[in-house]
Amino acid sequence: MKVGFIGLGNAGGKLAGSILRNGFDLTVHDLNSSLVNEFIERGAKSVGSPQEMAKKCDVVITCLPSPKACSEVMESSDGILSGLSKGKIWLEMSTTDEAEIRRIGALVEAIGALPIDCPVSGGCHRADTGNISIFAGCSREAFERALPILTTMGRRVLHTGELGTASTLKVMTNYLATVNLASIAEALTTMKMLGMDMNVTYEAIKASSGTSFVHETESQVILNGSRDISFTMDLVSKDIGIFNELAQRKGLDLEIAPLIVEIFKDGEKRYGPRELSPNIIRRLEERANVEVLGDGFPAEMIDDEPEEKGYEVIIKGRKDI
Repeated sequence: MKVGFIGLGNAGGKLAGSILRNGFDLTVHDLNSSLVNEFIERGAKSVGSPQEMAKKCDVVITCLPSPKACSEVMESSDGILSGLSKGKIWLEMSTTDEAEIRRIGALVEAIGALPIDCPVSGGCHRADTGNISIFAGCSREAFERALPILTTMGRRVLHTGELGTASTLKVMTNYLATVNLASIAEALTTMKMLGMDMNVTYEAIKASSGTSFVHETESQVILNGSRDISFTMDLVSKDIGIFNELAQRKGLDLEIAPLIVEIFKDGEKRYGPRELSPNIIRRLEERANVEVLGDGFPAEMIDDEPEEKGYEVIIKGRKDI
């Protein structure tokens, strides 16, 4: 099976690395030629356009920063749609709007190809080792055909239902993680103001009912001072904005989501859209005139679990498919 991958950024480069590391015939494409060259040096091939990739590969994967970027790669004159043919698979691994994924998916299906929206969750450090979780929204036929690739890139693979369901669930999980990040920023800053030792504070949260995946990862890079979780404020704003819009489309005015959108828009205004997302704590540090730092925490997260073969998560009692 020949696999093409477009978008070699923080997450995409690591996901593509898992495909290459596990022996697949991989072709890559990215606007950043240095990223492409790194993959070529490791044994991958390259192409001059998304169209060329779609013609040469059985599966084309996109992992891009926005719905707009995905639309351009798919629908431009030398885009993926112009090169796809019957029986091929398009895997969209970006975090995007479910309405947009359905729209482009319909164009893919009209060609006779199979669309899958399959965003990931679990952090770039787990994408690097093939231990990340993957959601897949698509027909069962498409899911089973793509499963060997999905279980190579990720450990837990969840068939979420029809096209668009994976993207819907993904923005929900990113929203929850962002709310957690905002609350952690408040908790750590408050403990600093109260004179608590930050290493003790970290372990107290970790050992308590207040712990979470976000605390056990992002709190560490916050306390290190690097704040490097390989995710930026503009991407957070995009994801939580999409989540809030999904609720509004159904006539539901949320209470916490608009506040989180406002907080991160303010963070972008203060520090720039490409500022690392955990640095949202700077708003509080500056207000309190403190630095929230600990000792001995890592500058970036590294997955210390061994790479394992992925598997489909079987859901008991489901009635949607």
